[in-house]
Amino acid sequence: MAFFIETLIGGLMAGMLYSLVALGFVLIFKASGVFNFAQGAMVLFAALAMARFSEWIPGWLGIENKLIGNIIAFIIAGACMWVLAWLIERLVLRHLVNQEGVTLLMATLGITYFLDGLGQTLFGSDIYKIDVGMPKEPIFLFESTFPGGILVNLEDVYAACVAALLVVVLSLFFQKTTTGRALRAVADDHQAAQSIGIPLNRIWVIVWFVAGITALVAGIIWGSKMGVQFSLTTVALRALPVIILGGLTSVPGAIIGGLIIGVGEKLSEVYLGPMVGGGIEIWFAYVLALVFLLFRPQGLFGEKIIDRV
Repeated sequence: MAFFIETLIGGLMAGMLYSLVALGFVLIFKASGVFNFAQGAMVLFAALAMARFSEWIPGWLGIENKLIGNIIAFIIAGACMWVLAWLIERLVLRHLVNQEGVTLLMATLGITYFLDGLGQTLFGSDIYKIDVGMPKEPIFLFESTFPGGILVNLEDVYAACVAALLVVVLSLFFQKTTTGRALRAVADDHQAAQSIGIPLNRIWVIVWFVAGITALVAGIIWGSKMGVQFSLTTVALRALPVIILGGLTSVPGAIIGGLIIGVGEKLSEVYLGPMVGGGIEIWFAYVLALVFLLFRPQGLFGEKIIDRV
């Protein structure tokens, strides 16, 4: 029983991290109707900025306190994501208003390769570390209930708490603020939103910046666990089944989908993997996503779209 609970907790922690990456897809799609294939590149770019600035800031400013250095590095990396959002809107999106979805998708593919090259040019292509002070040592819980206790990685717990807090903030932002409601209006109809005075260009900058901050938080967490390397761009591929399960327009769906994927991967690998030779964790999420595409393509919480012709 203790081993099952350990596996379950590990799956939930991994699922929260998947959800954090999936949120970037959901945010941009909700506000612009664009499937942002560049989200993985944004995670990498943001993580590289955080890693390099956290190295450079102490030398530039003579700061010995690591916490202060990390805070300044986070602010500068966030400013980089704002500049990036402004450039994407100025150079790409404003010229593609009301274009076909496939055109916008191809534009985000171009942004992906641009960010990959820009990240290497500005920050280098080595493997870098991000140390934000999250504890690495595992702990044992419920030792009085289960023999030997339940092994839990504290870093995963901290990461899951940060992800959950960000999700709550974003949900409140979309539901309770004027800007959040404007974002939803823009997603429904660009021209109608413009006709009632919603500044489309400003809204797009805001949503890409929010998605950039989400990518920055995800990049910091993944970079702290695995190091900042160019394989981080593949994290976005792990988030695709999450948004298929949860729905491309649902913030809560991204969370539920991430938890389902995380738990399903871990449990299937542990309990079914030995029967088939292992490797289930690699393809489990995609098979589950395929089943949903066949029987419920809008996902668990997505909106069913009906086109009348």
